[in-house]
Amino acid sequence: MAWTQVYEPLGGIGLSALAASVPLIILFYMLAFRQAKGHIAAVAGLVGALLVAILVWKMPVGLAVNSVALGACFGLFPIVWIVITAVWVYNMTVESGEFEIIKDSLARLTDDRRLQALFIAFAFSCFIEGTAGFGTPVAIAAAMLVGLGFTPLWGAGIALIANTAPVAFGAIGVPLIVAAQVSGLDQMTVSAIAGRQLPLLSLIVPLWVCVVMCGFKRSMEVLPAIIVAGVAFGGAQFLLANFHGPTLPDIGSAIATIVALMLLLKVWQPKSIFRFEGEAPSNLEGQGYPLAVVLRAWSPYLVLAVFVFFWGLGSFKAILNGLPGTVFNISWPGLDGEVMKTAPIVQADAVYGAKFTFNWLSAGGTAILLSGLVSVPFMPKYGYGKAIACFMRTLKQLTFPILTIAMILGLAYLMNYSGMSSTLGLAFTHTGWLFPFFSPLLGWLGVFLTGSDTSSCALFGGMQKDTALAVGMRPELAVASNASGGVTAKMISPQSLSVATAATNNAGQEGKLFRFTIGHSIGMTLVLCVLAYLQAGPLSWMLP
Repeated sequence: MAWTQVYEPLGGIGLSALAASVPLIILFYMLAFRQAKGHIAAVAGLVGALLVAILVWKMPVGLAVNSVALGACFGLFPIVWIVITAVWVYNMTVESGEFEIIKDSLARLTDDRRLQALFIAFAFSCFIEGTAGFGTPVAIAAAMLVGLGFTPLWGAGIALIANTAPVAFGAIGVPLIVAAQVSGLDQMTVSAIAGRQLPLLSLIVPLWVCVVMCGFKRSMEVLPAIIVAGVAFGGAQFLLANFHGPTLPDIGSAIATIVALMLLLKVWQPKSIFRFEGEAPSNLEGQGYPLAVVLRAWSPYLVLAVFVFFWGLGSFKAILNGLPGTVFNISWPGLDGEVMKTAPIVQADAVYGAKFTFNWLSAGGTAILLSGLVSVPFMPKYGYGKAIACFMRTLKQLTFPILTIAMILGLAYLMNYSGMSSTLGLAFTHTGWLFPFFSPLLGWLGVFLTGSDTSSCALFGGMQKDTALAVGMRPELAVASNASGGVTAKMISPQSLSVATAATNNAGQEGKLFRFTIGHSIGMTLVLCVLAYLQAGPLSWMLP
């Protein structure tokens, strides 16, 4: 007989939600105050979650352990698989010497750190977000920024802050597609509303990134680039989200932004170049490398972009998954069919499935692996023997991040299967007429818990719809706000922190990175909370 989830084990939603937040409080304390290494914080949070699930929620020990194991496996595949292959491609470009050519080509385009951040962390990262998502853009952008000369903390921090506005439309629109599916609402309407929230955030993210790097006064030195990047990105995002759907806003916005910035730099350059304190200016001698050499150096990332684009297409993914032996669906023993969801989380009692899908060929990490293998012949004096050795060194380099990500996903799955996540969500539904303000915050919480806007939408999408109908709010606005609010939690999610520190070879510094990003996450979230509240009232004319 299946174990039935309980959502108010302490007799009231207030105390129950407080108990459910204990693992998150432990994580927050370890990262923000103790500045603990990621794997240490993950262990502490996981132990706390196990104790609360077993002692307070009365979850059977076997179910608790199996839910952690399922989450850990999901952390290893597909998420860790993406991180390993992304860092491996970067490491190969460094070992082969090709990254020096990439650095030179970027420096000749602009030697200004602010503009490099807009190109790599904002625009190029958005393209990778739109095609792959799930940690890939942060891993690629953070590694590239460090290769350009950013310190590991600045490279990881800027990559995380810049990777906000595109997240809801990531992986060919999966988060918003899932949000519409689980809530039973019209996909185009949900996309259009998100397309009238996130473009406003997109307009300010370039300025936000620059202010973080150098302050407001020096940011004004690159105001033309800030305006061009924000308008190109936000404008394309608005048009595609409202008139095409959720699948292409990221890809179209990224291409529009990169082209717009390159055209701008042909007619304008900042009067003074910004570099971090203590940095020497780039030594740019001669005319630089020939175009063919520059394209060869960039080829691993150009090939990567092509591969992840095709791997992100639903039709292409279906072809790959249709090949014999490429997909294995595993009913997780001791968990699948053993947990029952009840009202008010679901309208009728429903079994909480526990399936693990090993789609090794269609996984995003496999696309990156293949792009790396295809790129090896383009690297001078670099062969497959060196590439394999580099892959093994990359695995060793990522030992602790791999453990951290696995434990964090184990914690997230435990909170989901025990009912703790649902208890926290229910607490927000008791805010009544203030619910429109808290609706994005619920999405923010979901992404902090799971590291994924898709998972957050799957977790809370139905609840957002039901609560919105109860308080007189448009359900499409609530569901879209869940996806929009989630984007600002990516920069503080323990999973994302581990990916960023792993990509910058800075494992163990997750606490410092959390302190670097937490204020920005809260600030951006409040912007979206106020916007959603106003759109539910005086700014309702903004909605389709």
